[in-house]
Amino acid sequence: MQALIEQIEHKYQSLGQDPETYLKGLLHTRPLTYWDYIQVDTLLSLQHPRTHFPDEMVFIVYHQVTELLLKLVRHELDQLTSGPLAAAEIFEEKTQRLVRYTRLLSMSFSIMNQGMSREEYNQFRLALAPASGFQSAQFRYIELQCTPLEHLIPPSRRAEARPDMTLREKFQLVYWQDAGYDRATGVKSLTLQQFEDHYLASFVELARRMERDNLYLRYLALAQQGKDTDALRSALRLFDYTFNVSWPLVHLQTAHTYLGSGHEQTAATGGSHWEKYLHPKYQKRIFFPALWSEEERARWGEIEVSA
Repeated sequence: MQALIEQIEHKYQSLGQDPETYLKGLLHTRPLTYWDYIQVDTLLSLQHPRTHFPDEMVFIVYHQVTELLLKLVRHELDQLTSGPLAAAEIFEEKTQRLVRYTRLLSMSFSIMNQGMSREEYNQFRLALAPASGFQSAQFRYIELQCTPLEHLIPPSRRAEARPDMTLREKFQLVYWQDAGYDRATGVKSLTLQQFEDHYLASFVELARRMERDNLYLRYLALAQQGKDTDALRSALRLFDYTFNVSWPLVHLQTAHTYLGSGHEQTAATGGSHWEKYLHPKYQKRIFFPALWSEEERARWGEIEVSA
């Protein structure tokens, strides 16, 4: 016990604080409870359906769970893309975490695909316009942390990305613009306008910070030092494929369940052509292109690839 007290004293003295003050404070501190630590009451109060349809609660809670999982992905990326370059084993460990979080996102989509009444969904969704899952900023932050901005521009538009373009101008070419930007008329949907008004400045700032520190460039730096491993390459491939192919495809499957396809296709709440926007073969979004063969890149989203 005496050794522990000495450690406490050393801790606070090194901070220029009086250890006795903190020890006395312990006399008045309430024991911690699970509900206070996890903020359960607050968490369970954050669901506010806009209609009377019971399945709208499923829709809200699932999307909130998704955002929490995306926060975990960003938590790992924050560590990998800041500070000194991580050692290969740390890089691999954290990438495996990214894989687990993203796999959970993919596997859990059955909650949406099989867990709501199609009739109810197509009623309560009308009260949500122009909001759209497209407006998930965390998804975009993850993309910007993982790969250079140029990789988020569809191959068909990369020739338009002039060297003298500002970052803000390049954002007008990224793949997600196709969900709400009519390039023929120059008109953007309200969904896209609201999204950019709220988040574009933060996207540009993050892209600027990630120009030299995104996950792909940090991996390449490790590889140039001869410190990458087969296990790390495999983990990065699996994360890339799960995030950019597997998850969008189950999302697309769910959209087909509720919105139909072909001639019976229903517009998304944000007004996007969701079938073309969601399918990875159109987006060609690949975080780590050097880890994939030319054939795999060419057939991205069309065939299952091994990791």
